[in-house]
Amino acid sequence: MSKKFSHLDENGNPNMVDISSKTESKRIAIAYTKVKLNSKTLNLIIEDKIQKGNVIQVANIAGIQASKKTHELIPLCHPLDLSYVKLKFNICNDDNSIEIISEACTVGKTGVEMEALIAASTAALTIYDMCKAIDKKIIISELKLKYKSGGKSGTFNG
Repeated sequence: MSKKFSHLDENGNPNMVDISSKTESKRIAIAYTKVKLNSKTLNLIIEDKIQKGNVIQVANIAGIQASKKTHELIPLCHPLDLSYVKLKFNICNDDNSIEIISEACTVGKTGVEMEALIAASTAALTIYDMCKAIDKKIIISELKLKYKSGGKSGTFNG
């Protein structure tokens, strides 16, 4: 049996899903991405010597701010009342990378997967923007949903 795409109407046209009859529940989503840099750039970030400012602090704020605007960026997303958005940055010296883990939470009728993904990706893009003058080979990879809970579909561990 094939699943019907919820963002398409009976004629195959895109539409916003009607969530009015859904039950509210606590919803959490965790997303992940990775930013690979050269060792010189990573050391400058660690030593807080990037001219534009503290890269991790700015990326953290950018990720939180972007998550609150997800519905403005992704056309069929619902505006959500977020309970919190948290980002964690893990420095990985073994491969000169920064892992970004974002967590978003709400109590509502629809999930926060897109908000978590937007937070992680925007934080990664902010790192890129702040370091692009000294490192032209920055790679952003592995953007993915790691976990979600709440709602009719239940829990996902990826």
